[in-house]
Amino acid sequence: MSRPLSDQERRKQISIRGIVGAENVAELKRGFNRHLHFTLVKDRNVATPRDYFFALAHTVRDHLVGRWIRTQQHYYERDPKRIYYLSLEFYMGRTLQNTMINLGLQNACDEAVYQVSAGAATSLASAACFLDSMATLGLAAYGYGIRYEYGIFNQKIRDGWQVEEADDWLRHGNPWEKARPEYMLPVHFYGRVEHSGTGAKWVDTQVVLALPYDTPVPGYMNNTVNTMRLWSARAPNDFNLRDFNVGDYIQAVLDRNLAENISRVLYPNDNFFEGKELRLKQEYFVVAATLQDILRRFKASKFGGTDSVRTVFDSFPDQVAIQLNDTHPAMAIPELMRIFVDIEKLPWNKAWDITKRTFAYTNHTVLPEALERWPVDLVEKLLPRHLQIIYEINQRHLDHIASLFPADVDRLRRMSLIEEGGTKRINMAHLCIVGSHAVNGVAKIHSEIVRTQVFQDFAELEPEKFQNKTNGITPRRWLLLCNPGLAELIAEKIGEDYVRDLSQLAKLHDFVDDDLFIREVAKVKQENKVKFALYLEKEYKVKINPSSMFDVHVKRIHEYKRQLMNCLHIITMYNRIKRDPTKLFVPRTVIIGGKAAPGYHMAKMIIKLINAVAQVVNNDPVVGSKLKVIFLENYRVSLAEKVIPATDLSEQISTAGTEASGTGNMKFMLNGALTIGTMDGANVEMAEEAGEENLFIFGMRVEDVAELDREGYDAQQYYDRLPELKQAVDQIKSGFFSSNEPDLFKDVVNMLFHHDRFKVFADYEAYVKCQEKVSELYLNSKAWTKMVIRNIAAAGKFSSDRTIKEYARDIWHVEPSDLKIPPPNEPREVLKIKVPSRAGGVFTGT
Repeated sequence: MSRPLSDQERRKQISIRGIVGAENVAELKRGFNRHLHFTLVKDRNVATPRDYFFALAHTVRDHLVGRWIRTQQHYYERDPKRIYYLSLEFYMGRTLQNTMINLGLQNACDEAVYQVSAGAATSLASAACFLDSMATLGLAAYGYGIRYEYGIFNQKIRDGWQVEEADDWLRHGNPWEKARPEYMLPVHFYGRVEHSGTGAKWVDTQVVLALPYDTPVPGYMNNTVNTMRLWSARAPNDFNLRDFNVGDYIQAVLDRNLAENISRVLYPNDNFFEGKELRLKQEYFVVAATLQDILRRFKASKFGGTDSVRTVFDSFPDQVAIQLNDTHPAMAIPELMRIFVDIEKLPWNKAWDITKRTFAYTNHTVLPEALERWPVDLVEKLLPRHLQIIYEINQRHLDHIASLFPADVDRLRRMSLIEEGGTKRINMAHLCIVGSHAVNGVAKIHSEIVRTQVFQDFAELEPEKFQNKTNGITPRRWLLLCNPGLAELIAEKIGEDYVRDLSQLAKLHDFVDDDLFIREVAKVKQENKVKFALYLEKEYKVKINPSSMFDVHVKRIHEYKRQLMNCLHIITMYNRIKRDPTKLFVPRTVIIGGKAAPGYHMAKMIIKLINAVAQVVNNDPVVGSKLKVIFLENYRVSLAEKVIPATDLSEQISTAGTEASGTGNMKFMLNGALTIGTMDGANVEMAEEAGEENLFIFGMRVEDVAELDREGYDAQQYYDRLPELKQAVDQIKSGFFSSNEPDLFKDVVNMLFHHDRFKVFADYEAYVKCQEKVSELYLNSKAWTKMVIRNIAAAGKFSSDRTIKEYARDIWHVEPSDLKIPPPNEPREVLKIKVPSRAGGVFTGT
């Protein structure tokens, strides 16, 4: 939670973080004390900081609930087109502060907590940037996913190695979620298919129940509160009833865990597909429950329940848009077909037309090893009816291709949903493309690669289907929440409307030469750095020079993101200092963070190497405070909110053509960091917006990488030609950074020479030269800060509000609304609610 307001800040009161009034503060204090006593059953003598956090969270939630109910009433009355965003992951963050900001309660809460002397808040779950923007834009949107009992693992660094620990994030409860057992739904697995004159029937299945938990997602200052619904797996009460009958009651109860394992743990994203049965169960579990929920809501609307079964679904695509976030929810396509054809008895062609017009697919990766390809045998065992439907979809699809391209057998093979040869597999990306009316990448360069390389055949067939939707970030979390000093400074100069319309940041171009503004921007950055330096010193016992350049590289550890190239640069800087300690050196603190997937050996070796290099660098008296290296343990959203505002240089150095978009690059840009990067992902558009001269762009472009692939990449020639590269690699190879185990990093060195698809050595020289330009500019504080201001002024495009407006206009065919839903007169209006019984109660809209 942010610090209490100073007397000066209390007088000033920038309204973007909410107004402090005596009534507001008094009401919040009363609510806080009420929840501390009556909800948590504590007094201040025994209350812990966590108790204070929960008391405040419940107090803020009180202000949310009336708006939440009123929003769902509004949707029920108006019956707008609903947007459903299906994702296997919604990243975590600080719900409390995000909610306070979006409700305009941040300053009042700060003051109330200051007056009752409560401790600082910790973090809990939050929805993704897109859900925030959908609510802020007044769209009737719902996020659907899984309520994982254990989130992405907690990363511990022990002796330089990553060690994974379970993230039991629910052990203290979650004040934001509301269980909805009245909407629990059955999900079927296994079984067999019976065919008869009336159609196919899926029988003898095992049932798992999906219990929904709802979390509110408030828009910014518009009284709209949308819903994120996460499903938790529960075994039915008659689970293994036969065992009960033979007396093995205990074993039958224990076996319930097998069903409930479905929502037990989140699979780490390692950009490498593994066909695990539990993962497929998770993917089908979320789509089966979600589609039942969507159909229930559709049938309860004024468009449902009044027409014949054959015509009632004609309006389905006009009332329902389903966005598939990557291929993980792809089973929604055959599942909706199963519902329409087997249950609702629609003719195949009509069902397929409705299905295609309902779904849209977002692609997130071009790495071939990351694309999902499920073994046919596994799908046949787990979802036998769905395999039949996929086969039928594929047959009709291939018949269509054959009619357009007769005798082109190779094209049929390339475009088939079923991959033959060895183990037969279902290509889930192909299923998504064939079953959707729109396909998009998440940055211009990524969408171009998707269209012209990865799915070229499909784009030639249906060019109008392929689009670009460059990713964005919510400025509410990634500026107002994490960097209030900068947010308020910007508001003083250009007003507060930029929070809803980030393009207004362009007005800051008028202040690039304003000496006072330049000093103020630099001052905010320095204050953030001092604060973060103290955090690092406390957590890592390393003395940090807050005047040094904070050079930050935080993202998942993966070869294509090239943390290894950064590591080679660190070693090069270290060697230069050692070679001539008296030579001018611009001090740097290099901060690297990120998790490696538990089974990803090379990524874990990279973490170990970075920590081994840090151990040598940080303890060398000749180096002193000129260079420090920190590996951030357990990098996560709440830590990102600390490091991003303090960053001077943002590392975005993936091999051109491998990063789909990236959003970290945007967060750093918005918070006043300069970018060193390749022309990859959204970096390309950042350079377009700010001007390439205002980023530190280096290295191969996509066409250069393709040319090098054609010629054949030879790492040895770079090693032989570049003395500093040779020295750094030799030090790694010889055990300079691992004296107790000289061969420790032989796998890393071997990969760099013989198996490096991402060509670290090829970009090393350009990277080091570009870093020299970075250091040179950093010596000129005024010129550096002017470039920072130009970058902030150019960051307006990268708001998730802009992204969602484009999805709404081009894919979902809905218009954002600036209507501010009237707030309820709590609690009286809530007590007067009357909703028709067919709608399923007050929360039918959620």
